[in-house]
Amino acid sequence: MDKIWTEMYKAAIAVKNKRKISEYVTCGGVSAAILSKSGKIYTGVCIDTSSTLGICAERNAIFNMITNGEHEIDKVLCVMSNGSNGTPCGACRELMVQLMPNGKYKDIEIMLDYTSGRTVRLGEITPLWWIK
Repeated sequence: MDKIWTEMYKAAIAVKNKRKISEYVTCGGVSAAILSKSGKIYTGVCIDTSSTLGICAERNAIFNMITNGEHEIDKVLCVMSNGSNGTPCGACRELMVQLMPNGKYKDIEIMLDYTSGRTVRLGEITPLWWIK
């Protein structure tokens, strides 16, 4: 496994900190790290609200990347609340597809299982998306 995955995993674990912000908002139960095409790692945590205003850790990390002037994604790693890894939800996949049109999104690599080093490409799990 490439050492960048270890750096991404450590970065995601460093921000994972489940906590209650208010009686309506919790955050940090899930964390994510995004590797941009420039090689910089951006992190984010989930924010859960009592309404639909929350956001997934992956999109939070993507927005952090965009805030810092980048928009091309190379790799994605998510650490779930139980410590396992998972694939991005449909909304996160949709954002990645729209950020990188012309089929470039298909090459984004996603960590499925850090322990075994198993990855998948976004194009494999979104083969018939509405954007070609």
